[in-house]
Order: sequence, then C-alpha cells, then structure tokens
Amino acid sequence: MNTTKGIIFNIQHFSIHDGPGIRTTVFLKGCPLRCPWCSNPESQRRRPEPMLDATTKLPMTMGEEKTVDEIIQEVLKDREFYEESGGGMTLSGGEIFAQFHFAKAILQAAKAKGIHTAIETTAFVDHKKFVDLIQYVDFIYTDLKHYHTIKHRTVTGVENQLIIKNIHYAFSIGKEIVLRIPVIPNFNDSLEDAEQFASLFNELHIDQVQLLPFHQFGENKYQLLNRTYEMSHVKALHPEDLYDYQQVFLNHHIHCYF
Repeated sequence: MNTTKGIIFNIQHFSIHDGPGIRTTVFLKGCPLRCPWCSNPESQRRRPEPMLDATTKLPMTMGEEKTVDEIIQEVLKDREFYEESGGGMTLSGGEIFAQFHFAKAILQAAKAKGIHTAIETTAFVDHKKFVDLIQYVDFIYTDLKHYHTIKHRTVTGVENQLIIKNIHYAFSIGKEIVLRIPVIPNFNDSLEDAEQFASLFNELHIDQVQLLPFHQFGENKYQLLNRTYEMSHVKALHPEDLYDYQQVFLNHHIHCYF
C-alpha cells in the first residue's frame, strides 16, 4: 500500500489532449508561477480553497486530499482504454513539482502497473529533482514563456534559468517532449521575440516548438474564485495571426506548429 498523500483538484477521465491516446489526467494543486493568463487559477494555491460551482454558483471547496493508492485505483478504471488507444495517465496542475514527493510516488506506482505516464510541467524546479522524477515519465509537455530572465520574472514571478536548464536536459537525453510557447500579446508576441526564442533554441539544439495563441478560456474561473482577471481586455490570438511569427522559427530550421 502507498498512503503518501497530496492535494488534487480534479481527475479527468477520457482526456484526448493531454498526451498520446485516451488518458486519465490527475490535476495537482500548487504552482510557484503566477502567470496572469493562467487558465487554471484554481490550481495555483497549494491548499484547498473556496470556489463557486460553475453551474449552481453555490459555494464548494476546490481541492481534496488523496492517497497515491486512491489515485491509482481511479486511474486503473480506464486501463482497457489505455491498452486500445496507446494512452495512459497524465499528471498536470498547477505545477506537479510543487508536490514533488507525491507526484513522484504517483508516477512510480503507475509505472509499476505498466501504465504509460505523461506530465505537464513548467519545469521550474531544482534540477536534481527534475532529473529524479522524469525517469518515471514517458512523455513531457512543457513551455517556455520568455527567453529573457528579467521579463520572465516580472510577469510570472520566477526567473527562467532553471526552466531552460531542465528543458535542455530533457531534450538532450532524448525524452519524448513537446515544447510550447504561449504567445501572449505585449509580452512575447513580436517578431523580435520570435527571433530571440529561435536563436536560443538553435543554441540549445532544440528543433521543434508548438505555438499556443493566447486565449481567455479560464476567465470565468477568476470570478468563481473572487479574483481579478488581468487579461480581460486583451484580444485573443489565432493561428492566422501568427503566421509571420511561425515563419521566423521555420527560417531557423525549427519545426514550428500549432
């Protein structure tokens, strides 16, 4: 038995956008970053917190304590779908490294059951912990929000050196990884920004990146949490808005896609 405990805020079955195949996504609470465009603001604080239900508007608690065994028991309910589709379990958040020991224990337990594992991470964590945990991970989603450390810190609250180091390491050991840039107006959306990203990727021998145009899908959640959404007056972006941006990466021989 594994009674290691942590705080989660959702287990989503039949996910098709969180890695290969059909997946069960486990969302952990807690994140050291405070990106103003975050679409899961309910994930930022580590502890359970009050939130209004999106349908009934009645008060509820977002986040609950679970053991590793309870989570794996839930994940195993979908095993036949994993086997048919090449799917598995994804840990997301929040930032999974905010609950490092809990996340590691879940991944170890999943691997012991023969389940394909994926994570979604900011990669902002001590490098030794990153190296330790990803040995139990088959597939990684991560992103780089800005190439400039001061601009990264000014908007997200943390610097980017550890993030870049960890991303570079994952690529260097041949991990299956999807690197993404959330393209945010007035933050990292200029063609000069694209040039700087592309130059950094060339330097790190990173040859692929996915662009995520800014959207406001999480705006309603801020109201339900009684928080202010700072991006409400920012216009959403679409792939057709970023073709010139994309071309910069292609010119640097980087496979760039949406």
